[in-house]
Amino acid sequence: MPAERTATHTVPVAAARRRRLRADQARQLADLLRHQILAGGYPGGVLPLESTLAADYGAGRNTVRQALDLLRGEQLVERRPGVGTVVVCEKYPHGLDRLQGLAETLHEHGRVTNEVRNVGPVRAPAPVAGRLGLPEHADVLYIERLRRLNGLPLSLDLTYVPMDIGAELLGCDLENTDVFRLLEQLTRQPLGHAEITLEAVNADAHSAAVLHAPRGAAVLMLERLTHLRDGRPVDLEFIRFRGDRITMSGLLRRSL
Repeated sequence: MPAERTATHTVPVAAARRRRLRADQARQLADLLRHQILAGGYPGGVLPLESTLAADYGAGRNTVRQALDLLRGEQLVERRPGVGTVVVCEKYPHGLDRLQGLAETLHEHGRVTNEVRNVGPVRAPAPVAGRLGLPEHADVLYIERLRRLNGLPLSLDLTYVPMDIGAELLGCDLENTDVFRLLEQLTRQPLGHAEITLEAVNADAHSAAVLHAPRGAAVLMLERLTHLRDGRPVDLEFIRFRGDRITMSGLLRRSL
Protein backbone atom coordinates (compact mmCIF):
# COMPACT_ATOMS: atom_id res chain seq x y z
CA MET A 1 0.00 0.00 0.00
CA PRO A 2 2.74 2.57 0.82
CA ALA A 3 4.37 1.82 -2.52
CA GLU A 4 1.10 2.51 -4.32
CA ARG A 5 0.75 5.92 -2.61
CA THR A 6 4.29 6.82 -3.65
CA ALA A 7 3.59 5.86 -7.24
CA THR A 8 0.34 7.82 -7.22
CA HIS A 9 2.13 11.01 -6.19
CA THR A 10 5.15 10.65 -8.47
CA VAL A 11 3.56 12.12 -11.60
CA PRO A 12 2.02 15.32 -10.08
CA VAL A 13 5.18 16.00 -8.02
CA ALA A 14 7.39 15.62 -11.10
CA ALA A 15 5.06 17.88 -13.10
CA ALA A 16 5.14 20.51 -10.37
CA ARG A 17 8.92 20.36 -10.34
CA ARG A 18 9.04 20.82 -14.11
CA ARG A 19 6.74 23.84 -13.88
CA ARG A 20 8.81 25.30 -11.07
CA LEU A 21 12.02 24.69 -12.99
CA ARG A 22 10.66 26.47 -16.07
CA ALA A 23 9.55 29.43 -13.94
CA ASP A 24 13.04 29.56 -12.37
CA GLN A 25 14.65 29.51 -15.81
CA ALA A 26 12.35 32.27 -17.05
CA ARG A 27 13.19 34.46 -14.07
CA GLN A 28 16.90 33.83 -14.55
CA LEU A 29 16.65 34.70 -18.24
CA ALA A 30 14.64 37.83 -17.45
CA ASP A 31 17.44 38.97 -15.12
CA LEU A 32 20.03 38.53 -17.88
CA LEU A 33 17.90 40.31 -20.48
CA ARG A 34 17.15 43.15 -18.06
CA HIS A 35 20.87 43.68 -17.55
CA GLN A 36 21.45 43.78 -21.31
CA ILE A 37 18.60 46.24 -21.78
CA LEU A 38 19.78 48.61 -19.03
CA ALA A 39 23.36 48.41 -20.32
CA GLY A 40 22.22 49.49 -23.79
CA GLY A 41 23.04 46.11 -25.26
CA TYR A 42 20.30 46.23 -27.90
CA PRO A 43 20.95 48.96 -30.50
CA GLY A 44 17.77 50.73 -31.49
CA GLY A 45 15.99 49.30 -28.49
CA VAL A 46 14.78 46.21 -30.35
CA LEU A 47 15.40 42.78 -28.82
CA PRO A 48 16.39 39.81 -31.03
CA LEU A 49 13.75 37.35 -32.19
CA GLU A 50 12.55 34.77 -29.68
CA SER A 51 14.27 32.03 -31.68
CA THR A 52 17.55 33.95 -31.54
CA LEU A 53 17.24 34.53 -27.79
CA ALA A 54 16.48 30.84 -27.30
CA ALA A 55 19.62 29.87 -29.21
CA ASP A 56 21.82 32.50 -27.56
CA TYR A 57 20.84 31.52 -24.03
CA GLY A 58 20.22 27.81 -24.54
CA ALA A 59 16.61 28.15 -23.48
CA GLY A 60 13.32 26.80 -24.78
CA ARG A 61 10.92 29.04 -26.68
CA ASN A 62 8.35 28.82 -23.86
CA THR A 63 10.98 29.92 -21.34
CA VAL A 64 11.90 32.89 -23.55
CA ARG A 65 8.23 33.90 -23.84
CA GLN A 66 7.76 33.70 -20.07
CA ALA A 67 10.90 35.81 -19.51
CA LEU A 68 9.63 38.46 -21.92
CA ASP A 69 6.25 38.38 -20.19
CA LEU A 70 8.02 39.19 -16.92
CA LEU A 71 9.75 42.17 -18.53
CA ARG A 72 6.46 43.31 -20.05
CA GLY A 73 4.93 43.13 -16.58
CA GLU A 74 7.66 45.50 -15.40
CA GLN A 75 6.72 47.82 -18.31
CA LEU A 76 10.30 47.61 -19.49
CA VAL A 77 9.45 46.19 -22.93
CA GLU A 78 6.38 45.73 -25.09
CA ARG A 79 5.46 43.73 -28.17
CA ARG A 80 4.80 45.76 -31.34
CA PRO A 81 3.33 44.12 -34.44
CA GLY A 82 5.75 44.08 -37.34
CA VAL A 83 8.64 45.20 -35.13
CA GLY A 84 9.03 42.71 -32.31
CA THR A 85 9.88 43.24 -28.65
CA VAL A 86 11.07 46.79 -28.03
CA VAL A 87 12.40 48.66 -25.02
CA VAL A 88 9.86 51.25 -23.86
CA CYS A 89 11.28 52.45 -20.54
CA GLU A 90 14.70 53.93 -19.90
CA LYS A 91 16.24 53.61 -16.44
CA TYR A 92 18.89 56.01 -15.27
CA PRO A 93 21.95 54.94 -13.25
CA HIS A 94 22.38 56.35 -9.75
CA GLY A 95 25.73 55.53 -8.17
CA LEU A 96 25.96 54.62 -4.50
CA ASP A 97 29.73 54.92 -4.18
CA ARG A 98 29.99 58.71 -4.54
CA LEU A 99 28.35 61.47 -2.50
CA GLN A 100 26.66 63.61 -5.15
CA GLY A 101 23.44 65.49 -5.67
CA LEU A 102 20.94 64.21 -8.20
CA ALA A 103 21.79 66.82 -10.85
CA GLU A 104 25.48 65.95 -10.50
CA THR A 105 24.76 62.23 -10.72
CA LEU A 106 22.52 62.40 -13.80
CA HIS A 107 24.05 65.34 -15.69
CA GLU A 108 24.93 63.10 -18.66
CA HIS A 109 21.30 62.04 -19.06
CA GLY A 110 19.54 65.37 -19.12
CA ARG A 111 18.39 68.27 -16.95
CA VAL A 112 17.17 67.79 -13.41
CA THR A 113 14.61 70.35 -12.24
CA ASN A 114 13.10 70.79 -8.79
CA GLU A 115 9.53 71.69 -7.95
CA VAL A 116 9.62 73.01 -4.39
CA ARG A 117 6.29 71.85 -2.98
CA ASN A 118 6.86 72.88 0.62
CA VAL A 119 9.60 74.74 2.47
CA GLY A 120 9.78 76.33 5.90
CA PRO A 121 10.75 75.91 9.56
CA VAL A 122 9.13 73.06 11.53
CA ARG A 123 9.57 71.57 14.98
CA ALA A 124 11.91 68.64 14.47
CA PRO A 125 10.36 65.24 15.27
CA ALA A 126 12.42 63.52 17.97
CA PRO A 127 14.10 61.03 15.56
CA VAL A 128 15.09 63.88 13.23
CA ALA A 129 16.51 66.01 16.04
CA GLY A 130 18.43 63.02 17.39
CA ARG A 131 20.02 62.13 14.07
CA LEU A 132 20.97 65.73 13.33
CA GLY A 133 22.49 66.11 16.79
CA LEU A 134 20.02 68.85 17.78
CA PRO A 135 18.29 69.56 21.09
CA GLU A 136 14.82 68.12 21.55
CA HIS A 137 12.11 70.36 20.01
CA ALA A 138 14.67 72.35 17.98
CA ASP A 139 13.48 73.91 14.74
CA VAL A 140 14.72 72.61 11.41
CA LEU A 141 14.15 73.65 7.83
CA TYR A 142 11.85 71.19 6.05
CA ILE A 143 12.00 71.00 2.24
CA GLU A 144 9.79 68.86 0.03
CA ARG A 145 10.77 68.71 -3.64
CA LEU A 146 9.50 66.84 -6.66
CA ARG A 147 12.51 66.18 -8.86
CA ARG A 148 12.16 65.65 -12.59
CA LEU A 149 14.61 64.45 -15.19
CA ASN A 150 13.85 65.82 -18.67
CA GLY A 151 10.37 66.69 -17.44
CA LEU A 152 9.48 63.23 -16.10
CA PRO A 153 8.86 62.76 -12.35
CA LEU A 154 11.79 60.85 -10.87
CA SER A 155 11.84 61.33 -7.10
CA LEU A 156 10.08 62.93 -4.15
CA ASP A 157 12.63 64.28 -1.66
CA LEU A 158 11.86 65.17 1.97
CA THR A 159 14.81 67.01 3.55
CA TYR A 160 15.58 68.27 7.07
CA VAL A 161 18.41 70.78 7.66
CA PRO A 162 19.50 72.43 10.96
CA MET A 163 17.98 75.88 11.19
CA ASP A 164 21.27 77.80 11.52
CA ILE A 165 22.02 76.67 7.95
CA GLY A 166 18.41 76.34 6.84
CA ALA A 167 17.68 80.02 7.47
CA GLU A 168 20.21 80.90 4.78
CA LEU A 169 18.89 78.19 2.44
CA LEU A 170 15.53 79.98 2.38
CA GLY A 171 17.09 82.72 0.26
CA CYS A 172 18.74 80.32 -2.21
CA ASP A 173 17.61 78.98 -5.57
CA LEU A 174 16.25 75.59 -4.49
CA GLU A 175 14.52 75.04 -7.82
CA ASN A 176 17.68 74.93 -9.92
CA THR A 177 20.47 73.97 -7.52
CA ASP A 178 21.24 70.77 -5.59
CA VAL A 179 21.01 71.21 -1.82
CA PHE A 180 24.44 69.56 -1.53
CA ARG A 181 26.05 72.33 -3.54
CA LEU A 182 24.27 75.00 -1.50
CA LEU A 183 25.32 73.40 1.79
CA GLU A 184 28.96 73.51 0.74
CA GLN A 185 28.65 77.15 -0.32
CA LEU A 186 26.93 78.24 2.91
CA THR A 187 29.16 76.31 5.32
CA ARG A 188 32.34 76.99 3.33
CA GLN A 189 33.46 73.41 3.69
CA PRO A 190 32.93 70.27 1.64
CA LEU A 191 30.62 67.43 2.49
CA GLY A 192 32.40 64.45 3.99
CA HIS A 193 30.34 61.26 4.13
CA ALA A 194 26.79 59.94 4.32
CA GLU A 195 25.06 57.01 5.95
CA ILE A 196 22.47 55.43 3.65
CA THR A 197 19.70 52.87 3.80
CA LEU A 198 17.97 51.65 0.66
CA GLU A 199 14.74 49.68 0.65
CA ALA A 200 11.61 49.10 -1.39
CA VAL A 201 8.37 50.53 0.01
CA ASN A 202 4.84 50.83 -1.33
CA ALA A 203 3.91 54.28 -2.59
CA ASP A 204 1.37 55.98 -0.34
CA ALA A 205 -1.45 57.96 -1.93
CA HIS A 206 0.42 61.28 -1.72
CA SER A 207 3.70 59.96 -3.11
CA ALA A 208 1.94 58.06 -5.89
CA ALA A 209 0.00 61.15 -6.97
CA VAL A 210 3.08 63.39 -6.98
CA LEU A 211 5.24 60.86 -8.83
CA HIS A 212 2.45 59.94 -11.28
CA ALA A 213 2.81 56.31 -10.20
CA PRO A 214 0.11 53.74 -9.39
CA ARG A 215 -0.91 53.80 -5.74
CA GLY A 216 0.77 50.93 -3.93
CA ALA A 217 3.47 50.59 -6.58
CA ALA A 218 6.92 49.73 -5.26
CA VAL A 219 9.28 52.70 -5.03
CA LEU A 220 12.92 52.79 -3.97
CA MET A 221 13.30 54.67 -0.70
CA LEU A 222 16.75 56.07 0.05
CA GLU A 223 17.32 57.37 3.56
CA ARG A 224 20.50 59.43 3.74
CA LEU A 225 22.16 61.31 6.60
CA THR A 226 24.92 63.54 5.22
CA HIS A 227 27.79 65.01 7.25
CA LEU A 228 30.20 67.84 6.59
CA ARG A 229 33.88 66.96 6.41
CA ASP A 230 34.25 67.95 10.07
CA GLY A 231 31.68 65.28 10.96
CA ARG A 232 28.66 67.47 11.67
CA PRO A 233 25.36 66.02 10.37
CA VAL A 234 23.65 68.67 8.22
CA ASP A 235 21.15 66.95 5.92
CA LEU A 236 18.65 64.17 6.63
CA GLU A 237 16.73 63.03 3.55
CA PHE A 238 14.00 60.55 2.74
CA ILE A 239 13.97 60.14 -1.05
CA ARG A 240 11.36 58.09 -2.89
CA PHE A 241 12.47 57.14 -6.40
CA ARG A 242 10.24 55.71 -9.11
CA GLY A 243 11.66 52.21 -9.37
CA ASP A 244 10.87 51.99 -13.07
CA ARG A 245 13.10 54.97 -13.88
CA ILE A 246 16.21 54.46 -11.75
CA THR A 247 18.83 51.81 -11.04
CA MET A 248 21.20 51.85 -8.08
CA SER A 249 24.77 50.67 -8.50
CA GLY A 250 28.05 50.81 -6.65
CA LEU A 251 31.52 49.33 -6.34
CA LEU A 252 32.09 47.13 -3.28
CA ARG A 253 35.50 46.01 -2.08
CA ARG A 254 36.09 43.15 0.28
CA SER A 255 38.28 43.97 3.28
CA LEU A 256 39.68 41.18 5.41
